[in-house]
Amino acid sequence: MMKKRIAVLLCAAALAVSAAAPPALAAEQHYPNSVETYMEGDSPRIRKVYQLSLTDDPAGIPTGDFERDGLRYHLLDLTRRDEVGVDTRSHTETVTIDSRTGELPEVLKLLDGQREVTTEDGYAGTLILDHTSIHIQVKGYATKTRNLSAARSYPNLSDADLSLVPKTVTENGRTLTLADVQWSSDGAHYTASATYTGTASSRYATGYTVTANYTGQVAKAGCDVVTYTAVFGGTELPAEEPPAPEPEPEPTPEPEQLPAEDSNHTEDTGCTNPLPLLAFAGGGAALIGAALWLARKTRGGISA
Repeated sequence: MMKKRIAVLLCAAALAVSAAAPPALAAEQHYPNSVETYMEGDSPRIRKVYQLSLTDDPAGIPTGDFERDGLRYHLLDLTRRDEVGVDTRSHTETVTIDSRTGELPEVLKLLDGQREVTTEDGYAGTLILDHTSIHIQVKGYATKTRNLSAARSYPNLSDADLSLVPKTVTENGRTLTLADVQWSSDGAHYTASATYTGTASSRYATGYTVTANYTGQVAKAGCDVVTYTAVFGGTELPAEEPPAPEPEPEPTPEPEQLPAEDSNHTEDTGCTNPLPLLAFAGGGAALIGAALWLARKTRGGISA
């Protein structure tokens, strides 16, 4: 009994562990390199070709039924062929260069239209410049200062008095201050030839950093490739049958009128009242018991 109970507990534990175990990871789905639709006699066919590496799991090749153009396709054959071929893949490389200008037309002159590349794992190819990826960024800023000067002439002055000469003037939106005055006279009036000076500072970019992407396909020859070819056959889908009309509900019959019950009538249930039977059985048992007693008594008297 104890062994049977232990076996039951072990079975229950095994079921609990299997229920709690996570499901196995699904294989990565692969996509075909080419798909071809053709006819084999009167039968439509679809051929899908997959090229995988030796490390790829072929379980990711879809082999289930599918529908296309009103037909249902199911797998007929799946073949494998090992070969040495060329493996291709997409590749992007980012280049960074310095530029003295941030103008795009000038920057484009510094970038080649295409670029030959070889990756670390042996893939090679020609990449094309992606113009939409060009990004120009300022490396830094500096400030430069330049000297400004302007000349003014003030004729018909009554005297050679500096108070008659303006101390500042505005030149191209910048304020210059009086630096020198030269006087001249025609005997009746004076003319002041004034020189104004100042400085202007401006901020400029010291250089630019340009980044751009080159994209394209790179290939590696001499790699091991496994080619899988899946062939599917098509059959017409069964015509959809119109749904059967729902039966109309039958009319519900009206309840029949039952006759009124007679209060003096006793319903006959088919059962007999057990009290008289019990009384009759009890009386019979008493009579039989009395007869037996009399018989014993008679035998006793005779024997006496």
